[in-house]
Amino acid sequence: MDIYRHPTFDMACAQFDRVADLLGIDPLDRDRLKYPKRALTVAVPVRMDDGTVNVFTGFRVQHHLSLGPTKGGMRYHPDVALGEVAALAMWMSWKCALTGLPYGGAKGGVTCDPRRLSINELEGITRRFTQEIISFIGQQIDIPAPDVGTNEQTMAWMMDTYSIHTGHSVPGVVTGKPVSLGGSQGRREATGRGVGFLVGRAMEALKLKPQDCTAVVQGFGNVGSVTASSLAHFGTKIIAISDVDGGFYNANGLDLALVDRHLAQHRSLAGFTEADRITNEELLLLPCDVLVPAALERQITEKNAAQIQCRILAEAANGPTTPEADAILDQRPEIFLIPDILCNAGGVVVSYFEWVQDLQSFFWDEAEVMGKLYRILETAFKQTTTLARARGLSMRTAALSLGIQRVHEAKKLRGLFP
Repeated sequence: MDIYRHPTFDMACAQFDRVADLLGIDPLDRDRLKYPKRALTVAVPVRMDDGTVNVFTGFRVQHHLSLGPTKGGMRYHPDVALGEVAALAMWMSWKCALTGLPYGGAKGGVTCDPRRLSINELEGITRRFTQEIISFIGQQIDIPAPDVGTNEQTMAWMMDTYSIHTGHSVPGVVTGKPVSLGGSQGRREATGRGVGFLVGRAMEALKLKPQDCTAVVQGFGNVGSVTASSLAHFGTKIIAISDVDGGFYNANGLDLALVDRHLAQHRSLAGFTEADRITNEELLLLPCDVLVPAALERQITEKNAAQIQCRILAEAANGPTTPEADAILDQRPEIFLIPDILCNAGGVVVSYFEWVQDLQSFFWDEAEVMGKLYRILETAFKQTTTLARARGLSMRTAALSLGIQRVHEAKKLRGLFP
């Protein structure tokens, strides 16, 4: 399986191998659990605004099909690669199983820089990519959703392209759509609100008062900004944020309304004048009560894990902490880790709600959506913390153990087709 060779996939495999040893999973079963069921790489030719034709590369990976259709985001980023997408699909499998969703994990992406593309070019990429993978997606096959570099509009284009192909509207083929096209109330905010909810539960466990706490958020996209707003709503002071253009720090707390206005005008934090400039690397080492990595994977490594100064590490991003960093954090019991497959699960949970609503053509209000979300996250949080305490495990190992064991059990029950 050298086709998946990538630092992020190697990292996901190392996490799996560690938990498989702990669970005593038969070596004969491990490759079937670890490696994706299928992966697709496609060429995505698009006519650009200047009349030239650019061929982008697109990927879709479906990790396992044992619990139902696959589910996972679509990422537009210059560093998208098959191995990275495969790792994200694997993590999505464990996440869905941990939260009790009837899905296998999937992920997709196109190697491009959406910030350098016009709206017409982005639409062309999305529609052509959807057409190329159209036989591999469907509301009972594989359901894409937004991720880094994509949004509600991207999902609307995907749904429309698929619906044109089938000859009728199929809103359940994607989630994260605009509400007017069958999206769910609360879906856009779900991941960030879920992070905020789980940070609140961790604060309760540590007997911390939100209004006495400070927070640092790396990555101020949809997830990071909603997380910051959720924490600020309960009185936590947001002292630093960042995006791809760097970080901004104010010891007295950032005015998030000013930040939002700046982003609306400039689409970037660059040029923000109400805080001091710092690097993303410096931001991760600031003293704070809550550190939220909400950017890309592999941000906390063996080089900086020993220097992090937080009480709660809430992994809003996928795979922000390397296994080498985990070994260091395991020796730092003062840090309460909320691992990624639990911490950022709010998005896929509400995507599941959206899919269910689309299949039934019966929609819920936001209060019902959020209430159901928090109940599922509460259950997963309790199960993870209970297992961690009972067996002396780290929170990551406990969460992965629950997810992997459930997928393993499903595969055993279904058997191996000759």
